Amino acid sequence: MATPSSLLLFIASLLHLLQWILEKSQATRLAQRLLLWVLAAGPIPQHVAFVMDGNRRYARSKGKIVQEGHGDGYMALRRVLEICLRLNVRCVSVYAFAIDNFKRSPDEVEALMYLAESKLLELCAHGNLLQEYDVRLNVIGRTELFPEYVQKAVVKAEGMTRKNNRSILNVCMPYSSRDEMTAAVESSIREALEKGDNDLSTIENITEDTINSHLMSVQRGSPPLDILVRTSGVKRLSDYMLWQASPVRSIMNHALRPVQCCENTQIHFNKTYWPDFGLFDFVPIILKWQRSVWFRQYEVSSRR
Repeated sequence: MATPSSLLLFIASLLHLLQWILEKSQATRLAQRLLLWVLAAGPIPQHVAFVMDGNRRYARSKGKIVQEGHGDGYMALRRVLEICLRLNVRCVSVYAFAIDNFKRSPDEVEALMYLAESKLLELCAHGNLLQEYDVRLNVIGRTELFPEYVQKAVVKAEGMTRKNNRSILNVCMPYSSRDEMTAAVESSIREALEKGDNDLSTIENITEDTINSHLMSVQRGSPPLDILVRTSGVKRLSDYMLWQASPVRSIMNHALRPVQCCENTQIHFNKTYWPDFGLFDFVPIILKWQRSVWFRQYEVSSRR
Protein backbone atom coordinates (compact mmCIF):
# COMPACT_ATOMS: atom_id res chain seq x y z
CA MET A 1 0.00 0.00 0.00
CA ALA A 2 1.29 3.44 -0.89
CA THR A 3 1.84 5.65 2.15
CA PRO A 4 0.32 9.14 2.39
CA SER A 5 3.83 10.60 2.10
CA SER A 6 4.57 8.80 -1.16
CA LEU A 7 1.18 9.75 -2.60
CA LEU A 8 1.71 13.36 -1.63
CA LEU A 9 5.21 13.41 -3.13
CA PHE A 10 3.90 12.00 -6.41
CA ILE A 11 1.04 14.49 -6.66
CA ALA A 12 3.22 17.42 -5.59
CA SER A 13 5.74 16.54 -8.32
CA LEU A 14 2.97 16.30 -10.90
CA LEU A 15 1.51 19.62 -9.78
CA HIS A 16 4.94 21.25 -10.01
CA LEU A 17 5.26 19.98 -13.58
CA LEU A 18 1.81 21.28 -14.47
CA GLN A 19 2.63 24.65 -12.95
CA TRP A 20 5.75 24.86 -15.10
CA ILE A 21 3.65 23.97 -18.17
CA LEU A 22 1.13 26.62 -17.19
CA GLU A 23 3.82 29.29 -16.91
CA LYS A 24 5.47 28.36 -20.21
CA SER A 25 2.48 27.42 -22.31
CA GLN A 26 0.01 29.57 -24.17
CA ALA A 27 -2.63 26.89 -23.58
CA THR A 28 -3.38 28.25 -20.12
CA ARG A 29 -6.91 26.89 -19.76
CA LEU A 30 -5.80 23.39 -20.77
CA ALA A 31 -3.02 23.42 -18.18
CA GLN A 32 -5.44 24.64 -15.51
CA ARG A 33 -7.85 21.85 -16.36
CA LEU A 34 -5.06 19.28 -16.07
CA LEU A 35 -4.07 20.70 -12.71
CA LEU A 36 -7.65 20.56 -11.41
CA TRP A 37 -8.02 17.03 -12.77
CA VAL A 38 -4.98 15.91 -10.77
CA LEU A 39 -6.27 17.57 -7.60
CA ALA A 40 -9.72 16.05 -8.08
CA ALA A 41 -8.17 12.57 -8.07
CA GLY A 42 -7.76 12.92 -4.31
CA PRO A 43 -10.32 13.61 -1.57
CA ILE A 44 -12.14 16.92 -1.94
CA PRO A 45 -13.47 19.09 0.91
CA GLN A 46 -17.23 19.48 1.06
CA HIS A 47 -17.28 23.01 2.51
CA VAL A 48 -14.71 25.77 2.02
CA ALA A 49 -15.15 29.27 3.45
CA PHE A 50 -13.27 32.47 2.58
CA VAL A 51 -12.73 35.75 4.38
CA MET A 52 -12.21 37.89 1.28
CA ASP A 53 -9.82 40.40 2.83
CA GLY A 54 -7.47 42.94 1.26
CA ASN A 55 -9.54 44.68 -1.42
CA ARG A 56 -8.78 48.18 -0.11
CA ARG A 57 -5.07 47.57 0.44
CA TYR A 58 -4.87 45.97 -3.00
CA ALA A 59 -6.49 49.06 -4.52
CA ARG A 60 -4.02 51.39 -2.77
CA SER A 61 -1.07 49.26 -3.89
CA LYS A 62 -2.27 49.54 -7.51
CA GLY A 63 -3.09 53.25 -7.35
CA LYS A 64 -6.81 52.52 -7.73
CA ILE A 65 -9.81 53.89 -5.87
CA VAL A 66 -11.37 51.67 -3.21
CA GLN A 67 -14.45 50.92 -5.32
CA GLU A 68 -12.23 49.46 -8.07
CA GLY A 69 -10.60 47.22 -5.49
CA HIS A 70 -13.99 45.85 -4.49
CA GLY A 71 -14.84 45.30 -8.16
CA ASP A 72 -11.61 43.35 -8.64
CA GLY A 73 -12.51 41.40 -5.51
CA TYR A 74 -15.76 40.33 -7.16
CA MET A 75 -13.82 39.03 -10.17
CA ALA A 76 -11.64 37.04 -7.77
CA LEU A 77 -14.79 35.56 -6.24
CA ARG A 78 -15.94 34.37 -9.66
CA ARG A 79 -12.51 32.91 -10.36
CA VAL A 80 -12.14 31.08 -7.04
CA LEU A 81 -15.75 29.90 -7.05
CA GLU A 82 -15.31 28.31 -10.46
CA ILE A 83 -12.15 26.55 -9.26
CA CYS A 84 -14.09 25.13 -6.31
CA LEU A 85 -16.99 24.06 -8.51
CA ARG A 86 -14.68 22.31 -10.96
CA LEU A 87 -13.21 20.42 -8.03
CA ASN A 88 -16.76 19.43 -6.99
CA VAL A 89 -16.65 21.27 -3.67
CA ARG A 90 -20.22 20.97 -2.41
CA CYS A 91 -20.46 24.29 -0.54
CA VAL A 92 -18.55 27.59 -0.74
CA SER A 93 -19.13 30.34 1.83
CA VAL A 94 -17.77 33.88 1.50
CA TYR A 95 -17.69 36.76 3.98
CA ALA A 96 -18.96 39.54 1.75
CA PHE A 97 -20.07 42.23 4.21
CA ALA A 98 -19.86 42.36 8.00
CA ILE A 99 -22.51 44.09 10.07
CA ASP A 100 -19.73 46.35 11.34
CA ASN A 101 -18.95 47.39 7.75
CA PHE A 102 -21.92 49.74 7.92
CA LYS A 103 -19.60 51.92 10.05
CA ARG A 104 -17.38 52.64 7.03
CA SER A 105 -17.64 55.90 5.13
CA PRO A 106 -21.09 56.53 3.59
CA ASP A 107 -19.59 56.70 0.09
CA GLU A 108 -17.91 53.30 0.42
CA VAL A 109 -21.00 51.69 1.95
CA GLU A 110 -23.19 53.07 -0.82
CA ALA A 111 -20.78 51.78 -3.48
CA LEU A 112 -20.77 48.34 -1.83
CA MET A 113 -24.57 48.28 -1.78
CA TYR A 114 -24.80 49.00 -5.50
CA LEU A 115 -22.08 46.42 -6.16
CA ALA A 116 -23.98 43.82 -4.13
CA GLU A 117 -27.22 44.51 -5.98
CA SER A 118 -25.72 44.26 -9.46
CA LYS A 119 -23.34 41.35 -8.87
CA LEU A 120 -25.85 39.13 -7.06
CA LEU A 121 -28.18 39.35 -10.05
CA GLU A 122 -25.29 38.95 -12.49
CA LEU A 123 -24.07 35.77 -10.78
CA CYS A 124 -27.53 34.22 -10.95
CA ALA A 125 -28.51 35.31 -14.46
CA HIS A 126 -29.34 32.71 -17.10
CA GLY A 127 -26.15 31.32 -18.63
CA ASN A 128 -23.96 32.70 -15.86
CA LEU A 129 -21.82 30.89 -13.31
CA LEU A 130 -24.43 29.71 -10.79
CA GLN A 131 -26.80 28.48 -13.48
CA GLU A 132 -24.00 26.82 -15.45
CA TYR A 133 -22.89 24.80 -12.42
CA ASP A 134 -26.37 24.32 -10.90
CA VAL A 135 -25.51 26.28 -7.73
CA ARG A 136 -28.07 27.47 -5.20
CA LEU A 137 -27.44 30.92 -3.71
CA ASN A 138 -28.04 31.56 -0.02
CA VAL A 139 -27.60 35.03 1.44
CA ILE A 140 -26.80 34.47 5.12
CA GLY A 141 -27.20 37.39 7.49
CA ARG A 142 -29.36 40.30 8.63
CA THR A 143 -30.67 41.23 5.20
CA GLU A 144 -33.28 43.51 6.77
CA LEU A 145 -30.42 45.95 7.45
CA PHE A 146 -29.88 46.42 3.71
CA PRO A 147 -31.50 49.22 1.69
CA GLU A 148 -34.77 48.11 0.12
CA TYR A 149 -33.30 47.81 -3.39
CA VAL A 150 -30.64 45.38 -2.12
CA GLN A 151 -33.25 43.37 -0.22
CA LYS A 152 -35.24 43.01 -3.43
CA ALA A 153 -32.11 41.89 -5.30
CA VAL A 154 -31.44 39.26 -2.62
CA VAL A 155 -34.97 37.85 -2.89
CA LYS A 156 -34.80 37.81 -6.69
CA ALA A 157 -31.33 36.25 -6.85
CA GLU A 158 -32.18 33.51 -4.36
CA GLY A 159 -35.39 32.81 -6.26
CA MET A 160 -33.50 32.45 -9.54
CA THR A 161 -31.39 29.60 -8.11
CA ARG A 162 -33.90 28.01 -5.73
CA LYS A 163 -34.20 24.83 -7.80
CA ASN A 164 -30.45 24.37 -8.24
CA ASN A 165 -29.12 21.53 -6.09
CA ARG A 166 -25.64 20.46 -7.18
CA SER A 167 -23.74 22.97 -5.02
CA ILE A 168 -24.29 25.85 -2.60
CA LEU A 169 -22.88 29.37 -2.48
CA ASN A 170 -23.37 31.11 0.86
CA VAL A 171 -22.83 34.86 0.57
CA CYS A 172 -22.64 36.04 4.17
CA MET A 173 -23.90 39.63 4.41
CA PRO A 174 -24.57 41.59 6.55
CA TYR A 175 -23.12 38.96 8.85
CA SER A 176 -21.42 38.36 12.15
CA SER A 177 -20.87 35.02 13.80
CA ARG A 178 -22.06 36.37 17.15
CA ASP A 179 -25.31 37.43 15.51
CA GLU A 180 -25.79 34.02 13.88
CA MET A 181 -25.10 32.23 17.18
CA THR A 182 -27.41 34.55 19.12
CA ALA A 183 -30.22 33.93 16.64
CA ALA A 184 -29.62 30.16 16.86
CA VAL A 185 -29.80 30.22 20.67
CA GLU A 186 -32.97 32.33 20.63
CA SER A 187 -34.57 30.02 18.06
CA SER A 188 -33.58 26.93 20.08
CA ILE A 189 -35.12 28.36 23.27
CA ARG A 190 -38.28 29.45 21.48
CA GLU A 191 -38.72 26.00 19.91
CA ALA A 192 -38.10 24.23 23.24
CA LEU A 193 -40.69 26.39 25.00
CA GLU A 194 -43.25 25.82 22.26
CA LYS A 195 -42.79 22.04 22.47
CA GLY A 196 -42.93 22.09 26.27
CA ASP A 197 -45.97 24.36 26.63
CA ASN A 198 -43.75 27.13 28.02
CA ASP A 199 -42.27 24.84 30.68
CA LEU A 200 -38.89 26.42 31.47
CA SER A 201 -37.40 23.01 32.36
CA THR A 202 -37.45 22.07 28.66
CA ILE A 203 -34.64 24.57 28.10
CA GLU A 204 -32.34 22.15 29.95
CA ASN A 205 -32.62 19.80 26.97
CA ILE A 206 -30.90 22.28 24.65
CA THR A 207 -27.46 20.99 23.62
CA GLU A 208 -24.67 22.04 21.28
CA ASP A 209 -26.34 19.87 18.66
CA THR A 210 -29.59 21.79 19.10
CA ILE A 211 -27.91 25.16 18.65
CA ASN A 212 -25.87 23.93 15.69
CA SER A 213 -29.00 22.70 13.92
CA HIS A 214 -30.53 26.19 14.28
CA LEU A 215 -27.63 28.04 12.66
CA MET A 216 -28.85 29.75 9.51
CA SER A 217 -26.03 28.27 7.42
CA VAL A 218 -26.87 24.72 8.58
CA GLN A 219 -30.59 25.22 8.03
CA ARG A 220 -29.84 26.31 4.47
CA GLY A 221 -28.06 23.02 3.75
CA SER A 222 -24.38 23.70 4.49
CA PRO A 223 -22.26 20.65 5.39
CA PRO A 224 -19.64 20.81 8.18
CA LEU A 225 -16.81 23.26 7.51
CA ASP A 226 -13.59 21.65 6.23
CA ILE A 227 -11.42 24.65 5.34
CA LEU A 228 -11.50 28.34 6.25
CA VAL A 229 -9.19 30.71 4.34
CA ARG A 230 -8.45 34.34 5.14
CA THR A 231 -6.44 36.34 2.63
CA SER A 232 -4.21 39.45 3.01
CA GLY A 233 -2.03 38.09 5.82
CA VAL A 234 -4.25 39.22 8.69
CA LYS A 235 -4.41 36.46 11.31
CA ARG A 236 -7.86 36.74 12.82
CA LEU A 237 -11.33 35.49 11.90
CA SER A 238 -13.14 38.82 12.37
CA ASP A 239 -16.29 37.26 13.78
CA TYR A 240 -16.78 34.88 10.84
CA MET A 241 -18.04 31.30 11.28
CA LEU A 242 -16.58 31.06 14.78
CA TRP A 243 -18.98 28.26 15.75
CA GLN A 244 -18.45 26.30 12.54
CA ALA A 245 -14.65 26.50 12.83
CA SER A 246 -14.59 25.44 16.51
CA PRO A 247 -14.53 21.84 17.76
CA VAL A 248 -17.94 20.49 18.78
CA ARG A 249 -19.02 16.95 19.49
CA SER A 250 -21.47 16.39 16.66
CA ILE A 251 -24.35 17.85 14.71
CA MET A 252 -27.60 16.40 13.51
CA ASN A 253 -27.90 16.39 9.75
CA HIS A 254 -31.18 16.57 7.88
CA ALA A 255 -31.67 12.80 8.16
CA LEU A 256 -31.29 13.14 11.96
CA ARG A 257 -28.20 10.95 12.07
CA PRO A 258 -25.28 12.10 14.25
CA VAL A 259 -22.21 13.06 12.21
CA GLN A 260 -18.81 14.30 13.31
CA CYS A 261 -18.27 18.01 12.77
CA CYS A 262 -15.55 20.61 12.86
CA GLU A 263 -12.78 18.85 14.77
CA ASN A 264 -10.75 18.60 11.55
CA THR A 265 -11.47 22.09 10.20
CA GLN A 266 -8.29 23.64 8.81
CA ILE A 267 -7.74 27.41 9.04
CA HIS A 268 -5.33 29.06 6.60
CA PHE A 269 -4.03 32.64 6.63
CA ASN A 270 -2.74 33.53 3.15
CA LYS A 271 -0.63 36.64 2.52
CA THR A 272 -2.12 37.32 -0.93
CA TYR A 273 -4.67 40.13 -1.22
CA TRP A 274 -8.07 38.73 -2.18
CA PRO A 275 -8.20 40.25 -5.72
CA ASP A 276 -4.91 38.44 -6.52
CA PHE A 277 -5.92 35.13 -4.93
CA GLY A 278 -6.08 32.31 -7.45
CA LEU A 279 -5.39 28.72 -8.36
CA PHE A 280 -1.79 28.52 -7.18
CA ASP A 281 -2.67 30.07 -3.85
CA PHE A 282 -5.42 27.49 -3.43
CA VAL A 283 -3.49 24.38 -4.53
CA PRO A 284 -1.26 24.14 -1.40
CA ILE A 285 -4.34 24.56 0.80
CA ILE A 286 -6.15 21.69 -0.90
CA LEU A 287 -3.00 19.55 -0.81
CA LYS A 288 -2.56 20.08 2.92
CA TRP A 289 -6.18 19.11 3.53
CA GLN A 290 -5.81 16.02 1.31
CA ARG A 291 -2.66 15.01 3.18
CA SER A 292 -4.49 15.18 6.52
CA VAL A 293 -7.29 12.99 5.12
CA TRP A 294 -4.81 10.45 3.74
CA PHE A 295 -2.98 10.24 7.05
CA ARG A 296 -6.21 9.67 8.95
CA GLN A 297 -7.24 6.96 6.49
CA TYR A 298 -3.77 5.38 6.68
CA GLU A 299 -3.85 5.36 10.49
CA VAL A 300 -7.25 3.66 10.48
CA SER A 301 -6.18 1.01 7.94
CA SER A 302 -2.87 0.33 9.73
CA ARG A 303 -4.71 -0.45 12.97
CA ARG A 304 -6.81 -3.16 11.34
